[in-house]
Amino acid sequence: MSKDIITEAIEALPSSSATDTNVHGWERAGSLAGGLLLVGKGVRRGGLFGLVQIALGGVALARGFTGRSKTKSLLAKGREELEGLRGNIERAGDQLKELKNSAEAATSSATVTGNDSLESPKA
Repeated sequence: MSKDIITEAIEALPSSSATDTNVHGWERAGSLAGGLLLVGKGVRRGGLFGLVQIALGGVALARGFTGRSKTKSLLAKGREELEGLRGNIERAGDQLKELKNSAEAATSSATVTGNDSLESPKA
């Protein structure tokens, strides 16, 4: 019976799929190593600054163990939005060039009768 409870508890844990993780390879190993280093230094140092080091080390360890970083995902989301905006600006620039070319083509074949005030204003 206790085996069923343990199995249910394990299945209830949030699972991380490959799409959830955004920290891989050396970056993940570096987070683990840096987290261990910071926790160790914080324990040895003690006091308020030691607690700060322990907290930062804990965050780095959590990042390394889970393979997920909220900060990195927010930065990636912002980068994607900037790329989308860049694409929109480039498309708008292309449309402006097309409008300019079509306007120049339309005016080059137009004939003007009478006084063209832009090139020879009335005296």
